Amino acid sequence: MTLKQTLSLLAGLIVASPVALAEPEVPVNLPKFKEGQYVHHAPTVEDLKNDDSINPELKKVILKGRDMFMNTQQFRGKYVFNDLNCKSCHLGEGRMNWSAPIWPAATTLPDYRGKNHHVNSLEERIAGCFSFSMNGKPPAYGSDDMLAMVAYHQWLAKGAPVYEKNIGGRGFSHLGREAPEKLDFERGKAVYQENCAICHGENGQGQRKDGEVVFPPLWGDGSYNWGAGMTRVFTAASFIKNNMPLGKPGSLSDEEAWQVANFINSHERPQDPRYTGDVKETREKYMNFHKYTNYGTVVNGTLLGDHDNTGTKPFLKPDVLRPRTFE
Repeated sequence: MTLKQTLSLLAGLIVASPVALAEPEVPVNLPKFKEGQYVHHAPTVEDLKNDDSINPELKKVILKGRDMFMNTQQFRGKYVFNDLNCKSCHLGEGRMNWSAPIWPAATTLPDYRGKNHHVNSLEERIAGCFSFSMNGKPPAYGSDDMLAMVAYHQWLAKGAPVYEKNIGGRGFSHLGREAPEKLDFERGKAVYQENCAICHGENGQGQRKDGEVVFPPLWGDGSYNWGAGMTRVFTAASFIKNNMPLGKPGSLSDEEAWQVANFINSHERPQDPRYTGDVKETREKYMNFHKYTNYGTVVNGTLLGDHDNTGTKPFLKPDVLRPRTFE
């Protein structure tokens, strides 16, 4: 069987039964929660449907938000300009620990965020995902679509304490922020070819089945842009360690996760929306973020990010990305 035929077969299996591979009942070798951490078990759709205390109109809004989260591609050309869905990075409906569950945003915001150097609301945090990870622009603040997204986040946080930050399984940073050893492009390439190419393609292009994105692209115009959190090598490494290959979380060594994360993020992708017109200047201006990325560095003779390409998006920066001050 050729690689193309194998990819097609896997895509068919995913479309037919996404739970079978995307949400293994027994996760493999995931990190243990630390003593004293709050561990939340987010409610399910069945919990929502069976909860008579929630007004039917609110249920509709929450389910609308879930639908937007699971099938964000329905807004392609409006809010989304790449091939990703929210669930591409936040697995298990945004509920799963160690897969960047989204509910902590509802319990820890508003709060100061170093990425944009001001206090962010939940709406603004969601807007950031659309602007960077989706290479798009978010629903307007206060709009029906934004309300639905917020409602879904808040409902998943049901029962969780507000402003508790010692949360188990949150985010993608458990491997730490600094790579433990020298990262090597060729070593990462070998890990990718052995473990990732079968789903994401030899050239990181991802895969579609009957027009539906099954495996998202990892670089190129269809992937997240240079401002997305996943461009940070440590973020990608922890995500990969705890979630990939699909159906086998925790099966790669820490070293393999770091190497393949570096390899993936050593390829071109759409421009950072905060681009000033000069990649070196942009890297320096946002060094608190880009010191963990390969943006503005030379890899295999190419200065990454030295271009004006915004992918399929007909603009660079959505209006929502603006500073805020209370002075």
